[in-house]
Amino acid sequence: MLRPRTSVVLLFTLGACARDAESVAPTPSIHDVSETPVDARSASDGTEAGAVEADANQDGGDSPDPGADAASLDLATGDGAGPAPETACNGHDALCARPFDQVCFPMTHNSMSNGDAGWLLPNQTHGITRQLADGVRGLMLDVHPLDGQATLCHGLCDLGNQPLVEGLGEIAAFLIAHPREVVSIIFEPYVAPSDIAAAMDAAGLTARLYVHAGGAWPTLESMIHADTRLVVFAEADGGDPAWYHRAWDLISDTNYSAKVSAELTCDLNRGAETHDLFLINNWLGNPFPDPAFATEVNARAFLLGRAQTCAAERGHVPNFLGVDFYEVGDVVGVARVVNGLEEP
Repeated sequence: MLRPRTSVVLLFTLGACARDAESVAPTPSIHDVSETPVDARSASDGTEAGAVEADANQDGGDSPDPGADAASLDLATGDGAGPAPETACNGHDALCARPFDQVCFPMTHNSMSNGDAGWLLPNQTHGITRQLADGVRGLMLDVHPLDGQATLCHGLCDLGNQPLVEGLGEIAAFLIAHPREVVSIIFEPYVAPSDIAAAMDAAGLTARLYVHAGGAWPTLESMIHADTRLVVFAEADGGDPAWYHRAWDLISDTNYSAKVSAELTCDLNRGAETHDLFLINNWLGNPFPDPAFATEVNARAFLLGRAQTCAAERGHVPNFLGVDFYEVGDVVGVARVVNGLEEP
């Protein structure tokens, strides 16, 4: 059974095409739909955005290209017109009144694994600092023990690694430089929660961690006002500390081991369909990540079509669009469309 607020999703996805790479059926703007109250909360779907360059330096060659500001669109407005206004939330005034669970955020898979820093078989081209600068607002991070230290790496740490505290330091620098942005992390942890907590504290992030005590999710504006702008989930061992939320108690997701695009369905994988948040895993590994795969599944028509189809099937706006090689295709633009901030 659909939850009451899902009437918004159904209006959004009315006539949505099922992943046709050549033609996506036009859909009503969520902006238009949002004027009808649902569950006494905003009926819109929220978003990410605001992409100005992070000021922090990054170890391992991750610093954005010196010409990146001039070369790329200002993702806060989507048109290169200038920085987001100081009243904006994740780059847009329209998002401020929207609850976190009605916002769609671009997310990167294995965010720490990046070619710029010399990782082998990377999932991303650029590192965390550049990802955040380019409009990514969700990060999937694997943490393993290495030489007695909590370390970001994927499977074999010989393929590439970074101390967790350094990676979190990049996120901290971004949040300091951009005080009206909300960011999420989904950890796949192979270390104790106390190790994650220690790294958070060392990076200066503890005070900015959001705690969800149940019930309605706060609006982006209220999270920004409280300066609790980092939302953290753990795929295992979550719950203590309170900000270390159990991912699959709050999120449902889709298949994450697809080898061909036909396997990227909307079928339930982990969590329950009644959960507040919805993650679409949208990448291929056959057997390893490859930008060529992203060319197909990150393409605007494919990704938007899948987002629309899954929203209709699940009765829930996709909150996280997880991708490899985020700069290939248009995950940031698709999130804006899902959030009603631009036309399909």
